[in-house]
Amino acid sequence: MSRTVHELFDLKGRVALVTGGSRGLGLQMAHALGEAGARVLVTARKADELEGAVAQLRGAGIDAQWIAADCAKEADIHRLAADTLQRMGAVDILVNNAGAAWGAPAEDHPIEAWDKVMNLNVRGYFILSQYLAKHHMIARRKGSIINVASIAGLGGNPRGMNTIAYNTSKGAVINFTRALAAEWGPYGIRVNAICPGFFPSKMTKGTLEALGEDKMAAHAPLGRLGDDEDLKGLTLLYASDAGKHITGQWLAVDGGVSIITGG
Repeated sequence: MSRTVHELFDLKGRVALVTGGSRGLGLQMAHALGEAGARVLVTARKADELEGAVAQLRGAGIDAQWIAADCAKEADIHRLAADTLQRMGAVDILVNNAGAAWGAPAEDHPIEAWDKVMNLNVRGYFILSQYLAKHHMIARRKGSIINVASIAGLGGNPRGMNTIAYNTSKGAVINFTRALAAEWGPYGIRVNAICPGFFPSKMTKGTLEALGEDKMAAHAPLGRLGDDEDLKGLTLLYASDAGKHITGQWLAVDGGVSIITGG
């Protein structure tokens, strides 16, 4: 007998690890997973922000913990993964969300800034995914990896948004998602990507101030920016058995911006 919709979306008994989970999109996604019943561990660099995030999650009735780690550093990633497995048990859901951006004209873009963005936004995703797959997802023949990309990875940006490294990294995340899904599908590991549009956040604050929040919202057919619940539905679909036949895919959550910009 087929399961009900409620049963398909139920994450009780599962463990989720969310990077960049102390605020913004990562914290929103952690809420989605926890609200569906998963035990959640969030990670970011700053312990005080993580403490606040976990307090918020626990206040919502979610079983949540935190580990401070820098996902741009291989040693930190390995420590994070090992400590998570020891503390939480097998990880069923990995959300690769930690990221960085840098604004500068391409001709003047500092190479060290390029390396910083690519290191965190692409290399870090691979190292953490590789560790968790190698140490238990492959053996268990199941797992869901959700990579946070961006509609910036679908093409260029409007004039004045000089984010060549960020765009390049997010384009790489989309194809990394496809390639990993193809390779790890036989192990029962699903890999999908979310491409958010503009959401108010610490990372986008400068861009929104420079270009105008109202102006950016006007670019979207829905006429608004993303809010603090717009990623929840897709996150839960990818993570749960409701999406058990979906892998190697990306979906824009952008109010329709990408359909009029050619993404």
